[in-house]
Amino acid sequence: MLLMMVGVLVVLLFLRVPVAFSLLIPSLIYFTIEGRTAINVLVQQTIAGVNSFPLLAVPLFIMLGNVVNVTGIADRLFEAATAVFGRVRGSLGYVNVFTSFAFAWMSGSALGDAAALGKVQVPAMVRRGYSEGFTVGVTASAALIAPIIPPSIPAIILAVTASISVGSLFIAAIVPGLLLVTVLCLCVWVYARKREDLRLPRTPMAQRVRTAAGGIPALGAGVIILGGILAGVVTPTEAAAAGVAYMLVLALFYKQLGWGNIKAILTTTVETVGAVLLIVAPAALFGWILAREQAPQKAAELITSFTSDPIVFLVLVNLLLLFVGALIDPVAAILILVPVLWPVAMVMQIDPMHFGMVIVFNLMLGLLTPPVGLVLFVLSNVTNIPVKRIIKGVVPFYIPMLAVLALITAVPALTTWLPGLLGF
Repeated sequence: MLLMMVGVLVVLLFLRVPVAFSLLIPSLIYFTIEGRTAINVLVQQTIAGVNSFPLLAVPLFIMLGNVVNVTGIADRLFEAATAVFGRVRGSLGYVNVFTSFAFAWMSGSALGDAAALGKVQVPAMVRRGYSEGFTVGVTASAALIAPIIPPSIPAIILAVTASISVGSLFIAAIVPGLLLVTVLCLCVWVYARKREDLRLPRTPMAQRVRTAAGGIPALGAGVIILGGILAGVVTPTEAAAAGVAYMLVLALFYKQLGWGNIKAILTTTVETVGAVLLIVAPAALFGWILAREQAPQKAAELITSFTSDPIVFLVLVNLLLLFVGALIDPVAAILILVPVLWPVAMVMQIDPMHFGMVIVFNLMLGLLTPPVGLVLFVLSNVTNIPVKRIIKGVVPFYIPMLAVLALITAVPALTTWLPGLLGF
């Protein structure tokens, strides 16, 4: 029965059937064949998947990112970073990375980052003499910062699925996120180290200070979210609500919160949340069936009979997730694989925060990997650059990002040190 369900799921995914239906159809087949379980159990398990207080943070963080995008606050962050880095060689490359880093504290979504900032950053960099390939490569790669550092939407989904602390996983993601920022800045330095033409024209100091100061209020959302969680004052869900309220007030102060913007924010939020929860609900039912059929225990027995070395296990997981992430959405991949892989990792005594970040970082690379590569298509849509040319620009960035993944996998302290230090 279990093999039949997994087989049907794989076939449906390869046939490009939407993930929600790929999960629901084998579940319905299971209930039809099994025949002993009442229909109300099916409904209860499906609803239980979305009836979660921590999961409420997902629509709130999605809304927060949309407020930043629609009201032009993202543009203010770009202008502020440009004022700070203007005279540095390769300044717009660093601006690209640090704007994504600042936006990430309010978004949690790589697609939101690519959509909001790509349409500004890519044309600006190409006009200043950066090659198109490098420009789209660094823009797409920097978009991955958002779903890694808090508030990471994939991290919330993983924490709910694995029944671990969302706040702890948020804190565990900070060092890996900073590692990615550092590596991307190093790529910019290598590209621009001999290019004097990549300095922006000199502007008056007073003007630079005013422009930089204009972006500071937007950073308050990150302070509220992370500061509130670290202080233990609010849960991640409550922090998300506070962040949304702060950004709405800020947009109102900037006089950018008209009825048209409010409609755009709510419409985009509902569409995105609906797409996410449409996957979460049938995935919960599918996961319940896997648990009932003892799939995690059987997977653990199979893997531990092959190897008992945690490093070998993590290498195998990396290879699996890099493959899966290239084929399906990260949220769907988390919901399908975590219920099976997590118990095995716990048997091997791998730290939950470490394993969680290996999964998240891995699947985020899938957002840049064909044939799915959602960030590639979003960036193509907002820049009108063909996807093939964007892929060509992204390819050189795979090597440094895979190096970061290898480092995170091999050195657990990179993810466990900070949560331990802060008592999470």
